[in-house]
Amino acid sequence: QEFVTVLVRDPRTQKEDSWHSYIDYEIFIHTNSMCFTRKTSCVRRRFREFVWLRQRLQSNAALIQLPELPSKSPFFNMNNPHHVDHRRQGLQEFLEKILQDALLLSDSRLHLFLQTQLSPEDMEACVSGQTKYSVADAIHKFASLNRRFPIEDEERKKGKNDADSDSESSSSRLGPSDDSISCGCKASPASEES
Repeated sequence: QEFVTVLVRDPRTQKEDSWHSYIDYEIFIHTNSMCFTRKTSCVRRRFREFVWLRQRLQSNAALIQLPELPSKSPFFNMNNPHHVDHRRQGLQEFLEKILQDALLLSDSRLHLFLQTQLSPEDMEACVSGQTKYSVADAIHKFASLNRRFPIEDEERKKGKNDADSDSESSSSRLGPSDDSISCGCKASPASEES
C-alpha cells in the first residue's frame, strides 16, 4: 500500500529587511510512493510560494479543479498564533488534497517545491531544461545538503551507489546554500505577500 504523509508545521517569522517580515512553514514529506525521488524530505516555504505552485499546477492541469489555499486576508496578523495556525492547517489540507491526484503528482514543479529549496524561478528553469541539472539531480543535491535524516545517510553508507557524496565540495551548488534557506524567495509582484 503506497502512502504519502505530508505535514506543514513549525511556522517561523523571517526578516526580509528592517521593515518586512514573513512567515515560512516547514513541509515534511514521508512516503513509500514510487512517484517521489526521495522518501523523506523537509523544506521551508512561504505563503506566496504556495500561491505560485497552485497557479502553475492549475495552468498545467486545466481540467482539474484544484483545492483552494487558505484565503489571503487583509487582517492576517503574523503575531496572532490563531491566524498563523489557521493558515498552516489550510496549507496542509491543500497539499494533502494535491498529493492524492495522480495527474498532479506527475508535475515536476510539485516535486521540486516539496523536496528542494529552489526558488520559483529556478524551479521553472529546471523544469524547462534551462539548467545543467535535472529535477532528480536537484532533489538529490538538496537532500545531500540538508542532513536531517540520519537513516537515509546510513542507508547510503551501507553500499548504495553514492554518486553525490563528493558533490558537497563542488563549487557548483544547486539553489541557495544552507544558510540562506530561510531567506525567502523571489516572486512576481502579483503574488507578493509580506
